Amino acid sequence: MRLLYHLWLSPFSRKVRLVLGEKKLDVTLKVEKTWERREEFLTLNPSGCVPVLVEDDGAVLAESASIAEYLDETHPDPPLLGRSPAMRAETRRLTAWFDVKFHHEVTANLVDEKIMKRFLGLGEPDSGAIRAGNKNIHYHLDYIGYLTERRRWIAGDELSLADLAAAAHLSCVDYLGDVPWDDHLPAKDWYARIKSRPSFRSLLGDHIPGAPPPKHYADLDF
Repeated sequence: MRLLYHLWLSPFSRKVRLVLGEKKLDVTLKVEKTWERREEFLTLNPSGCVPVLVEDDGAVLAESASIAEYLDETHPDPPLLGRSPAMRAETRRLTAWFDVKFHHEVTANLVDEKIMKRFLGLGEPDSGAIRAGNKNIHYHLDYIGYLTERRRWIAGDELSLADLAAAAHLSCVDYLGDVPWDDHLPAKDWYARIKSRPSFRSLLGDHIPGAPPPKHYADLDF
């Protein structure tokens, strides 16, 4: 069976897990403590980052964007990049929005500061970074609301990789209880739809040792 090396609150790992779930592909999950720099793992991916997917035939794929596109090409039902060139372009644009812009402005400032620093032994969280993350998230939730009030899903009328990327990042922040859902009801409605999908169940079952999620985290009705 295929094997996915991941970390609980890596949004990039979570994005790949959602893709696998939407494709209904079986996978064994293996937590990889990347800070340990295991030689066996570095042989698979010299960058030392998760996710890394090992296929049944031994093929090794690294980096979430490459893995997601590989899975969409090799298992095209349902199509997550889009059915037309325009849709694929918009999906890639918005996937990059969350994987780059949201990650830099929100995920790194909240999840990395509050959780990853503890595992890496890098000292106390930076309060300035946390304030920035808490401020920046409103802008992104407004944008999700703007998009989903004009489309059924973020990139268009069908669920796409852009939705999965956005949900992966937000699920990490939601694990901390730091998403102001009640201030952004259109985004909350969109997240409730994607949160209730079968592909999301694996994420809602995650529990980090010593850092349990808030009660609403796994509640489909918030």
